[in-house]
Amino acid sequence: MNTMAEETWTRTDRAGAAARLMLGWVGLLWAIEAVDLVTGHALDAYGILARDPDGLSGILFAPFLHFGFAHVAANSVPLLVLGFVTALSGIRRFLVVCALIMLADGIGIWLISPPNTITAGASGLVFGLFGYLLVRGFVERRTLGIAVALGVAAVYGSTILTGILPTDATVSWQAHLCGLAAGIATAVYHRRPARTA
Repeated sequence: MNTMAEETWTRTDRAGAAARLMLGWVGLLWAIEAVDLVTGHALDAYGILARDPDGLSGILFAPFLHFGFAHVAANSVPLLVLGFVTALSGIRRFLVVCALIMLADGIGIWLISPPNTITAGASGLVFGLFGYLLVRGFVERRTLGIAVALGVAAVYGSTILTGILPTDATVSWQAHLCGLAAGIATAVYHRRPARTA
């Protein structure tokens, strides 16, 4: 029933819903970081602790946690932009895509990050949404999707490329690489069926 309602929305309805969702999502990240600050950064321990069975629970929490407001700020604009564009296809689909990306990215981080390191932040999701948008139009053979892919590649391509390289010990290239791979895989797996006449 919800899917049917979404299909009858106008473009303005979709854009409004997508904007509200992403503003709320990013606002939540800032609120969580404020709580983290007040608690003396106690929430940081709930990130993904690599290769430790107890660290697997961090897969659920890590995309919402950050190591300071500068970290949140760095992820906020690309998450707003890429999330908004992705959510224009429908809120339900967007949430499924995000869940798949965050799960796959979290498992990848847990497996390949150095032991006893804690990873947190929304950048894995950001890289995942980039990968998803980059590939979706091509696998679905939709002109608008291909145009979106070229647009996000032009805006964020160089940042993504440098972000997956192990050039900064304080940045989890593993989260970026796994997020990108998860987004591409999600676009292939979760593509819309071809329309029939």
